[in-house]
Amino acid sequence: MGQYFNYRKALEKLEPERVLYLAIPTDVYQTFFTDPFVQDIIDSVPMKLLVFLSDEQEIALWKE
Repeated sequence: MGQYFNYRKALEKLEPERVLYLAIPTDVYQTFFTDPFVQDIIDSVPMKLLVFLSDEQEIALWKE
């Protein structure tokens, strides 16, 4: 998540019209991003998530 915030800040200056998503596999989402503390962070800052099924190479969830 730290790299996401750094990258987003850099893009704000270089390409402010670009929309940035953090892409994560479903197992990482289920084990880390469902933690209440992490959910509070996601809810308190503008963070867009793209959760994907790595074996099927499909998007499982868009969270804006």
